[in-house]
Amino acid sequence: MRIAIARTGNEVSQHFGYCDNFLLYDLDGDKIVKENILANPGHQPGFLPRLLRENGVELVISGGMGSKAKELFQANNIQTITGVSGTADQILQAFLENTLVGTGETCNHEHKHDHDGNHEHS
Repeated sequence: MRIAIARTGNEVSQHFGYCDNFLLYDLDGDKIVKENILANPGHQPGFLPRLLRENGVELVISGGMGSKAKELFQANNIQTITGVSGTADQILQAFLENTLVGTGETCNHEHKHDHDGNHEHS
């Protein structure tokens, strides 16, 4: 199984589309067999779900994600876990220990995003 964790700095990104990169992990059960980093080429509607599918991703983990993105991932047979926070290492460890629980949070696009991908309330 290949999973992708959307990361900004060392933290799981609170909006996957504006993350710095995706940490890709190939898993065999609860063991990591390969790690890779995929740079985020930029937020473009509908692009990232296709890019991650082309890179063999089966599960995306992020702090927040728009409802349209969730629909596109579902259409591409990619599962999502959203509504998590912490460092990417903490999130990966919780996933491997089967203790990761997401809230299913979606990103409200009525907010503006600054250049760092942080939410600003209008």
